[in-house]
Amino acid sequence: MTIEPTLYQRRRALSAEELDGIPWLGLLLPAERERAVAELVVSQAVPGDHICRVGREVTYWFGVIDGLLKMSSDSAQGITITFSGLPPGGWFGEGTALKREPYRYNVLALRRSRVAGLPVETFDWLLDHSIGFNRFVMRQLNERLAQFIAAREIDRLNSPDLRVARNLAALFNPVLFPAVGEILRITQQELAYLVGLSRQRVNEALRTLERHGVIRVEYGGLRVLDLARLRSGNFSQ
Repeated sequence: MTIEPTLYQRRRALSAEELDGIPWLGLLLPAERERAVAELVVSQAVPGDHICRVGREVTYWFGVIDGLLKMSSDSAQGITITFSGLPPGGWFGEGTALKREPYRYNVLALRRSRVAGLPVETFDWLLDHSIGFNRFVMRQLNERLAQFIAAREIDRLNSPDLRVARNLAALFNPVLFPAVGEILRITQQELAYLVGLSRQRVNEALRTLERHGVIRVEYGGLRVLDLARLRSGNFSQ
């Protein structure tokens, strides 16, 4: 029986193209960038791979080069609570890295994904030495707080259409996920996993949103036509 290498064992250095897609590298001074680039690694995750697990100690600060991840936890009743989808360009886990506490959530690959990691020691070093990096992390934390507050509001929504709209809007957040742009590569089944609805109900919600002109369903993904209305849930305007 062949034992497949782990996510950690599959790690490698980043290519020049992968480095160009990391949003915070351009904020560093030359010496800071040199150290970060030397320490960054990337690994190919397959569907079902855990990037983070509840209770594990933090070792890296992670970012999505491409693919799609899900951040979630399980309640005492065995119900999975999804906090966020993590599309390309998203860096996550800075709060856990700052506090050096065990993970309180799981991060799972929903499809084949390239995931980059910066060792937590280097993360701390950049916080101590780089003003640009500090500003990036502060902005991340502020935006993440707003995202989680919105997620609590979404949990209380009875309208499936609104749930899909708000979850989609979160995935198009230009601060947290700058690589997404106007088109998100996602299947209806993947969106159903993130929203917590059936694929059929997600399909109905997407048709409603498309009919109101806030999104357009394209081959292999979704294009946002009006992000403000998608966020607000006001589709009648």
